[in-house]
Amino acid sequence: MPFQIVREDIVRLEVDAVVNAANEWLRHGGGVCGAIFAAAGASELQAACDAIGHCNTGESVATPAFKLHAKHIIHTVGPIWRGGNNGEEEALRGCYRSALALAHELGDASIAFPLISSGIYGYPKDQAIDIALAEIRAFLATHEMDVYLTIFDAGSLRASLTRFAHVAEYIDDQYVRSSPYARRDRWDRPSANVWPGPAEEAELKDGAAFDVMSAPSAAPSAPPRAGSVARTATERTATPGTVPQKQDGVLKRLIKNLDASFSTTLMRMIDERGLKDSEVYKRANMSRQHFSKIRSNRHYQPKKQTVLALAVALKLSLDETRLLLERAGFALTHADERDVIVEYFIGSKNYDIYEINLALYAFDQPLLG
Repeated sequence: MPFQIVREDIVRLEVDAVVNAANEWLRHGGGVCGAIFAAAGASELQAACDAIGHCNTGESVATPAFKLHAKHIIHTVGPIWRGGNNGEEEALRGCYRSALALAHELGDASIAFPLISSGIYGYPKDQAIDIALAEIRAFLATHEMDVYLTIFDAGSLRASLTRFAHVAEYIDDQYVRSSPYARRDRWDRPSANVWPGPAEEAELKDGAAFDVMSAPSAAPSAPPRAGSVARTATERTATPGTVPQKQDGVLKRLIKNLDASFSTTLMRMIDERGLKDSEVYKRANMSRQHFSKIRSNRHYQPKKQTVLALAVALKLSLDETRLLLERAGFALTHADERDVIVEYFIGSKNYDIYEINLALYAFDQPLLG
């Protein structure tokens, strides 16, 4: 998928470009910067940085990657948080814009970012992630590149994003109670593979907070839910907690063709909405090559995450989403936390794939795309 949020040490990723959270003088520093210098070869990398000399806040420069599994290190200088009224936002946006533009200029097909300025520079995580997603989304709207955002501590990220308290509440209401993973105390434990690598260990030593995966803090009350968990016989085909959505003409026509394949059904839905292929695969966080495979093979068998991503891209209703899933041999289920989260966003008519994937990451679920 073109954009991924990953829990991985950035120095271990095999990408064309690794982004270093640098200081203006391009000197060996602490945190992620120190880990990148150590992994790349500190003396060689420092010599290359010295040849450049300086980089302004919000701008980016490039050096060879030396011992990293990459072609280039793109050094970008993030702003220090001074309250938010000193040009921090524009500078941070400039970091992502300039780094992505430079990677494109260098011919890089993939790039990995840390969450710039959110560690020892003190930029609030909720604002830092929103800026990162906005700039990456804007770039990928007109470019083809694989972009990775490395966020090690999903728990503290979720705690800082109070808007996900609504998602947590919805999961509590809808998730199957008999599941051993249905209770929120599951979220109070760190995942098995969240131990820090070199970059994260260095950042933590520099003072960045490392919180275990705690439940989100209180947030404003969630938007009103439609319907009730108790259902009548006529509502049994609907997801608990929702009102069956009225079938429009498109859905009725699709139901009449129950023997149609997944690909055929998908293409009919795209045609009904008058969408271009590029609009669909970009909204679905999908590569052009992957979408071309779906279009050219009427017997294509997708993964469930692909179907859900396409449902988001087409802005399907919950009924239409269920129908598309059925054509691929799947169903929405409350035994799957990912399904519950995606259902929450579709039911709320929030079809932002970046926001959905951020929520999925925060709740330790596979991303869509």
